[in-house]
Amino acid sequence: MATQNQNQQQQKKNKEDFSLKVTTPNINAGRVISGDRLPTAFDLVEKMQFLFARVVKAKRLCACQPCNPYVKVNLGSFTGTTRCLEKTTTPEWNHVFAFSRERIQVPVLEVVVWNKKCCDPDELLGSVGFTISDVPMRVPPDSPLAPQWYKLEDQKRVKLDVELMLSVWMGTQADEAFPEAWHSDATETCGENIAHTRSKVYISPRLWYLRVNVIQAQDLLLKLKSGNNSDIFIQGVVGNLALRSRFRKSNANPMWNEDLMFVVEEPFDDCLLLTIEQGSYSKHERVGSCVVPLKNVQQRTDATPPAGVWYNLHMPKENKGEEKVKFSSKLNMRISLDGGYHVLDEATHYTSDLRPSSRNLCKPSIGVLELGILNAVGLSPMKKDNRTDAFCVAKYGPKWVRTRTVVDSLSPKWNEQYTWEVYDPCTVITIAVFDNGNLSAAKSGGGKKPEEALDKRIGKVRIRLSTLESDKIYTHSYPLMNLQTQGAKKMGEIQLAVRFSCPSMLNVLQTYAQPLLPRMHYTSPLSRFQLDSLRNQAAVITTLRFRRAEPPLSKEIVEYMVDMGANVWSMRRGKAQFYRIAGLLSFLVSAAKQFHEIHSWKSTVTTVVSYFMFVFIIFLPKMILPSAFSFLFMVGIWRYRTRPRYPSHMDMSLSQADTASVEELEEEFDPFPSKFSGDNLKKRYDRLRAVAGRVVEVMADLATQGERVQSLLSWRDPRATVLFVIFCFVAVIVTCFVPFRILMLVWLSYVLRPPRFRSFDIPAVPQNFLRRMPAKSDSML
Repeated sequence: MATQNQNQQQQKKNKEDFSLKVTTPNINAGRVISGDRLPTAFDLVEKMQFLFARVVKAKRLCACQPCNPYVKVNLGSFTGTTRCLEKTTTPEWNHVFAFSRERIQVPVLEVVVWNKKCCDPDELLGSVGFTISDVPMRVPPDSPLAPQWYKLEDQKRVKLDVELMLSVWMGTQADEAFPEAWHSDATETCGENIAHTRSKVYISPRLWYLRVNVIQAQDLLLKLKSGNNSDIFIQGVVGNLALRSRFRKSNANPMWNEDLMFVVEEPFDDCLLLTIEQGSYSKHERVGSCVVPLKNVQQRTDATPPAGVWYNLHMPKENKGEEKVKFSSKLNMRISLDGGYHVLDEATHYTSDLRPSSRNLCKPSIGVLELGILNAVGLSPMKKDNRTDAFCVAKYGPKWVRTRTVVDSLSPKWNEQYTWEVYDPCTVITIAVFDNGNLSAAKSGGGKKPEEALDKRIGKVRIRLSTLESDKIYTHSYPLMNLQTQGAKKMGEIQLAVRFSCPSMLNVLQTYAQPLLPRMHYTSPLSRFQLDSLRNQAAVITTLRFRRAEPPLSKEIVEYMVDMGANVWSMRRGKAQFYRIAGLLSFLVSAAKQFHEIHSWKSTVTTVVSYFMFVFIIFLPKMILPSAFSFLFMVGIWRYRTRPRYPSHMDMSLSQADTASVEELEEEFDPFPSKFSGDNLKKRYDRLRAVAGRVVEVMADLATQGERVQSLLSWRDPRATVLFVIFCFVAVIVTCFVPFRILMLVWLSYVLRPPRFRSFDIPAVPQNFLRRMPAKSDSML
């Protein structure tokens, strides 16, 4: 029975269309003139008309006593309400309401001022009406429409002495009031949670690595009552994070020479608390401590070690009645803020930013990335009442954007456009769709369970910029796939418009010869364990920062965008990485089969031709390199006709998501540490998963390196392929006229050159070029 259900699910998956579709949206994609490469704003989305109403303030509401005024903006069945201000005669709201022109069915917009009563019905203070056909049209970059004072009327249309300052105009989503506007459909449904439906731009904090190199301690006053637990260790605390060093045998002058690595954010308001603890990890006593403000820590941009400093340790507080002992212990440390690193908060295979933390090391931008988030179709219901309140989140570099939430729609239309500066073309932008869980509070009230307020993931798209041609607009519909314990499911499709513009192609091509990461990653590399720990710290800091924003970005959004669970063992991912490696090695199997066919004279013509080719190479060895580069050159030219003309997307077959069993997916979604019972089983299982996660990362690295070699002639990155084809052409000419022996002599002399002529800090140009090649890791689910 279980096998029959799995077969039915497999047939259903096969019927679903997970392909990328070319679309032709009605966008006004203009071109730039006068040499300015910055494109026209909002030309990658469909224009949407809105009726905006800005309610600023009122005066002379109540002549005798203060009232509790609020304003209702009525347009047919849609109503927008301001907050109620208590006990005032001169209220100020400054609220903006937006009504979609497609939903306007009445000719008059009515603005009504009410006085809220506690026990009695609310009192009407006056109203004013606007004919929709007379509302002016405003198109940026026109200046905003100035608010004006309007006298209110009573129910008998008699002018009152009460005045209301407001402005009403027609505009589009390009209007600067659009992000802060309260949309009418969301106002009706969301109530007090209307703030969670707004679009917003977030800037993640600038992060630095804090390196604490603990050298040694001197003249420690150790506790004598600790018994056998006499080992000591260093504990460092920054904010809510605590790191511990290795144990050292108890003595008055211990030595560590160990690094504690933290992630800290500007403007460095926190302090570093370092304590020497005596005992075990579970039960220990403080021997001494010191506090170092981060603002006083030296900032460095290279691998030059800072000078060691002796810090005085403070004695723990003594109990009453005990004699206070003069404390003179010291701790020798090197503390520095390393700005030469890039703080990795994403996986290196599809990171969106590669710049170092220090602003002094950042290079100017090389182009502009524009993203138009148009709409989504066929979304699956995410709530119990078959509703979906969808919004999008896009991340590129430190800039995160969030679209407005379209309430109760399975085919939402956002039509919002955002722009990023690009500093490296070999980066990836991530776009994800979520269901707004905060809006369920408007209906379920206080009895809502906490897990029901989670922003549920619908699907994710990753686009590598190097696979985009310059100044070309890509309009496609991307499938939204969500991996669940029951299997992979298509949750709908999202339509995007993407354009990458660069003013100087030479600047873009120069980046292919530069190191992928900042220089300090190579001169003072960090271990894999340190990178994983620091990446988790960076995600926590970003989550805490965005949770304090309005509207906030939840923890589940940040973790899904930066793919925090990618380094945990998964049978599905393990098989996917294995098949990637098997696909790379398949050409060796094909070559062996071809040679076997030649050796066995399966085809006489093939065998004879191959024989004369080998004889030709033996007697003319100088033609080996020209022939090889000629072959690569011709292959690159030949594949130009069939080059990919669309961005990469999530691949179900490559991710092994369509063949994963329920047991494998349950293991993948099992939290870390495991939820299974049995302490011994749990420890062994968690240890196995942790080790296997590292194995998967190594397999992914191997597969990525091989796929980068394959992408040299695949035209997936057109600029890189052009450079490689040109290199092959030049190599053909050079190898034709320069003897092979001379080339080998030059190569051998270069490899065996004296150490004083070598640069071990920076990788070679071919290595830098190869690391920038795209791989199929962008398409991994």
